[in-house]
Amino acid sequence: MAINVDQREATATMRTVSRRILPFLFVLYVVNYIDRANIGFAALEMNKELGLSSQAFGLAAGLFFWGYFLFEVPSNLALARFGARRWIARILVSWGILATVMAFTHSATQLYVLRFLLGVAEAGFFPGIVVYLTYWFRRKEVATATALFLTAIPASYVLAAPLSALIMDHVNWFGLSGWRWMFILEGAPAVLLGIACFFVLTERPADATWLTERQRQWLTAELDKEQQANAQAKKLSTLKVMADPKVLLLAVVYFVYQAGSLGVGYWLPQIVKDFSSGLGNTAIGFISAAPYVLAAVGMVWWSRRSDRLAERKLHSAIPLALAAVALCAAGFVHSPVLGMCLIALSLTGMYSFKSPFWALPTLFLTRSTAAVAVAVVNSIGNLGGFFGPYAIGWAKDSTGSATGGLMFLGGLTAVACVLTFAVRVSSRPPAEPRVSDEAPRPTLRA
Repeated sequence: MAINVDQREATATMRTVSRRILPFLFVLYVVNYIDRANIGFAALEMNKELGLSSQAFGLAAGLFFWGYFLFEVPSNLALARFGARRWIARILVSWGILATVMAFTHSATQLYVLRFLLGVAEAGFFPGIVVYLTYWFRRKEVATATALFLTAIPASYVLAAPLSALIMDHVNWFGLSGWRWMFILEGAPAVLLGIACFFVLTERPADATWLTERQRQWLTAELDKEQQANAQAKKLSTLKVMADPKVLLLAVVYFVYQAGSLGVGYWLPQIVKDFSSGLGNTAIGFISAAPYVLAAVGMVWWSRRSDRLAERKLHSAIPLALAAVALCAAGFVHSPVLGMCLIALSLTGMYSFKSPFWALPTLFLTRSTAAVAVAVVNSIGNLGGFFGPYAIGWAKDSTGSATGGLMFLGGLTAVACVLTFAVRVSSRPPAEPRVSDEAPRPTLRA
């Protein structure tokens, strides 16, 4: 028996999917980014207490990404084997424990080890979520869905900046420093959310008891139809994916991008502090949060535009050009207000790049192969998260200012922009039939 699904019912189905999945994933990623990035706020007190130089702090911040790099692909393969719900839950619980244990570090060496292990624990989380979204959203919706998920990154900074600063200024129970309590109070939620994964996440549309039978069948058929329609997509083995020139080029682009994005992110509280020695931790926290508000708005708007025009390559490259110009300009200005405006523009460009970029692998690979490609790109690219913070730390130790580091990262972002233009993919995915009153409606066989 044929089941007719009109545009209104299709829209209602996707709205139900979005409301069920995206808010929970958003919360997970907010907690994820708080736990990996709060070391930037801890540095306001931690560096002095542990005797860390700027270069040593940059090393500690960046070692996280070596753990990520080494275990990203194995973790993503494990997610495919054990299922998203169980594996994502494992990731959350293990990183929550390690993020909390960081509160009890007493030397640079201990900090190095724990940051590396935190990267090992979190490996596979982001690419796993990106692939998980393709199980639920059609190609024309996936960039917007990814963008709504990725707004958790700027949102985490908006939340973490004042929250971390307030904890550090006002929580010093049992003789522990405020930065130690920050790690404890911000790490514990990951463990609780890991347990919640078992009750909230659903593996596939076919398993979604919160959808009607008609909706489950329609969505499953739509997603399967997209895969069959993409005749140009390649299905490659894991080793061939890792050696594919397009995948490696995307990895290089993401490496350079991450160097700029995380270099600024980890050092922003200290850059703000350099503007005025009279600023306290709380003031620094609120000022550091402001650029991420603009970044979140720009990210969602740009990703919706990418979905509306069904274009990915230019929508990945143009934001990088904006970020490169803004970062380089920030290295020349002396006005704190103008400097923060330029940093806000650079972060807006960097975050607007993300969603269209992660849609690129699906233009030339099948869904299962794209899952491995995303893990490869993310694991190699995240090494830029080691390089960027370390480069700024080295520049600050060498010159007494982070200005040289900002200009260097701006140059790297410009390189990422050029490399994005070099990626040879079809700008538009295969056309999909539009549903109208005159055209036949999508049907399913029950």
